[in-house]
Amino acid sequence: MPDIALTTLVALCLAAAAAGWIDAVVGGGGLLLLPALLLGLPHVPAAQVLGTNKAVAIVGTTGAAATYLRKTPVELRTALRIGLAALAGSMTGAFFAAGIRSEVLRPVIMVVLLGVAAFVLLRPSFGAVADGGENTWRQVSRARTVTAILLVGGGIGFYDGLFGPGTGTFLVLALTAVLHLDLVTASANAKIVNVCTNGGALAMFAYQGNVMWRLGALMAVFNLVGGLVGARMALSRGSGFVRVVLLVVVFSLVAKLGFDQWAA
Repeated sequence: MPDIALTTLVALCLAAAAAGWIDAVVGGGGLLLLPALLLGLPHVPAAQVLGTNKAVAIVGTTGAAATYLRKTPVELRTALRIGLAALAGSMTGAFFAAGIRSEVLRPVIMVVLLGVAAFVLLRPSFGAVADGGENTWRQVSRARTVTAILLVGGGIGFYDGLFGPGTGTFLVLALTAVLHLDLVTASANAKIVNVCTNGGALAMFAYQGNVMWRLGALMAVFNLVGGLVGARMALSRGSGFVRVVLLVVVFSLVAKLGFDQWAA
């Protein structure tokens, strides 16, 4: 682990806690955590930043997934099928991530964020109520399930291994659209899939020696606490709360990244 100033270490731990909270509520905690790591560790290779980000994120995501499993309906068989495809996709993406440069990541993240914001704003009723009510899972067709496994699992899994930021948000949006879930139920199922994508990518980054384990372990504790708190708040406050948090996070990060890109 490189020498890190105490103020930078504290800031990274606080960012990890906030990212865990965001990830549990709506997904996409990496949209905060990865920029924080890039800003706090400007001289560390991008592959090590990405690997450490996965080591932190998998802990908080696992804690949030466990909380959701106890409190909200989850079709575990379907989620695990999507998750296995996502694991394979994320390992493949992580394999190609070693050649990514840090300066390439900021504009990519900005484009991703703006796309998410536009989609949510243009679809105000998106994810408010599951189309099928309590029987949503029984009404999902085989074709939609296969689409979710291949495109949601494999496609977003590959993106998670290659870049990562916004994966949780994309999973929530994609599961809501493909399987007609409400945002809270989609968040619950997305966490299971996200654990798989993080695990696959982390395994590849660890194999390549691109994980700063001591820093990751410290930040993971804060990420776990944030994730547990966020999951409980999302469950108690519902889809409207999730939607508001999503938009606030997206626009705040776009403003921050835009300023950093302009200043550079």
